[in-house]
This record gives sequence, C-alpha cells and structure tokens, in this order.
Amino acid sequence: MKQGTNRASTTIDALDEADILIDVRSPAEFAEDHIEGAINCPVLDNDERILIGTLYKQSSPFEAKKRGAVLVARNIARHIEDRFLGQEKTWRPVIYCWRGGQRSGAMTTIFRAIGWDARQLEGGYKAYRRQVVADLDILPRQFRFRVLCGATGSAKSRILQAMGDFGAQIIDLEELACHKGSVLGVLPDAPQPTQKMFESQLMCALRRLDPARPVYVEAESRKIGRLQVPEAMIESMRAGECVSIEAPLAARVEFLLRDYAYFLENPDWLNRRLDGLKALRGNETIQHWQACATSGRWQELVSELLAKHYDPLYERSQNRNYSGLGTPRPFPVNDLSPGSILDIAKAIEASFQRA
Repeated sequence: MKQGTNRASTTIDALDEADILIDVRSPAEFAEDHIEGAINCPVLDNDERILIGTLYKQSSPFEAKKRGAVLVARNIARHIEDRFLGQEKTWRPVIYCWRGGQRSGAMTTIFRAIGWDARQLEGGYKAYRRQVVADLDILPRQFRFRVLCGATGSAKSRILQAMGDFGAQIIDLEELACHKGSVLGVLPDAPQPTQKMFESQLMCALRRLDPARPVYVEAESRKIGRLQVPEAMIESMRAGECVSIEAPLAARVEFLLRDYAYFLENPDWLNRRLDGLKALRGNETIQHWQACATSGRWQELVSELLAKHYDPLYERSQNRNYSGLGTPRPFPVNDLSPGSILDIAKAIEASFQRA
C-alpha cells in the first residue's frame, strides 16, 4: 500500500488485500464493465452525472463542483446509512471511479475520516482496463488448447461443459458471450455483454487456470454474435490440437431440437432470425424454411438448415482456420442424448491420457 498526498491509495496488484471493492461510477458505467467482484455505489447516478458534466462544460467548473459536491455528499451519506453502518473499524474497502479522481477520492476521504482504512485505486477503472488489454495479449499464449471441433449440432458446447463438470480445464466462450455463435445463436432474454465486459470475464477465467494443464475450448469464429474474440485467444486456439466429434445427421437433428427448444416455442421469433440468411440463401429458400417453422415441420427444417447452410459453412471455415484439423483426433459418436454427453466428455479426456 502507498500513501498518497491527501489520501491512501493502492494498486491493481494489491486488490486481494481489500475486504470489498466499491465502484462509485454511475450505474451505466458499471453496467458497461467493472472489476470482478465490485459492488456499485454511485456517488452520481446516470442523470446526475450528465447534469454535472453539462454544467461543467456550458456554465462553469466552479458551479459544477458546488452542485456536484452536494449530490456526491448526499449519495455517500445514503450509501453509508444503507449499506455500511454495520462495518467494524477494521474494515478495509478499496474504492475506484473512472480514473482515480474526484468521485472515488470523495468517498475515500469520508471513509477514512470515519476511521475505516479505505484506499483509492490508483488510476481507477482506466488502469484496470489497460491491465485487461495487456493480459489478453499474454495469457492465452501460455496455455495448450485442445479444441472441440465438429459440424453444427455435434453437442460441442454441452460436451465442453460436461468436461468442466468433472474437473477438466475449460474456457466456454459462448457462455461468456451469451450467444451460441451463429445467426440463430441469440439466446432468449439473455442479452450479450458489452465487448469490455466480455474481455474482463475472459481475462478472469484465464487467470483461474493452471498453465501446466491443457485447456479445452470449442472451435469458434473470430466473432461470437456481435463480440470479437481477442486476437491472441483466437490465434492460440487455432494452433491447438483438434478433436473432431463426428456424429450422424439424425443424431445432430435430434440434439438441436432439444438444445434450441425455445425456437420451437416461438416460431415467429425464429422466422425473424431466419430473415438474416436471405442474402446467403435467397428469398425462396428462406420462405420455405419459415413455412416449415410456422407449420411445425421441425425435423425437415433442421435437416435442411444443416445440409444446405451450416455444414457447407463449417467445411469452409473450420478446415481453413484450425491447423489441427489437418491431423485431427477423430471421435465418432452415434448418440448425443443427454445421458451420453458426460460419457463422451470422459472418453475424450481418456483418449488423451492413453496417448
């Protein structure tokens, strides 16, 4: 810990010493991204931050600071009363704002006047964000990736999750991205995080892994929905050893009908998503697929989507991008039922232990 000119401060590397991490930025800033484990106690809410910023630019910094002081003091008092009155004198919070300036400084000063050993994070969120970017350029290159490949509907995500359940190291990019990775990959009632939040979550996930052990991932494109996979991550994955899960069309269709059951419950929503394929497949094909969805001809729809859209795309993209598919570890399966997925996951891990 270092003592600043007017208040105590700490660095990103020392955050583990804190009892709690308090983000005093506005709720909108917090929602965009924040340090893992932080709680949001804004000293200016969204509207107040806009008000003070406008006053600062259009009227005078002095007037903005006076008005801001009133709002900040009022909000800090409310947070103390609502959330922190029960804390003992030994409590050690770390507080941060955008750049480690006035907002976090105000709360730190008041907390220290009370008697708590409060610390202000040097550089604030901006310092943390620089750390995220730097780590994501280094961390992925420290791991040996084993990549689960296979045509759409091969249950790669479920197999990967099952591997994590029995203790294998995994990174589930689709779970972090809240998206299944295709035009139909959007999840109901689960919006994707921001790019910054996705990167923060990925950094934290990588930091929890042991570089001495392999890490399983699913083969992904550079983009998952609207999110970009960091360059070092995608490069390291594409250089990894590939496991090719080979399942027959019928098994893949049955799996997708279970895994995308929410589309079956809302054909209109599915049809709106299918509109996004018109440029690739033409109006006539899309209208036929939409008619299948509307009339409940699900087996026909999924079979055609695989044969005419997803399988050709997979052949072109995966074989070109993943070097390990030149000499993959083939893993044929006939059954992708829920009861068999854990067995498949364990068998894949066992195949590496025998090698």
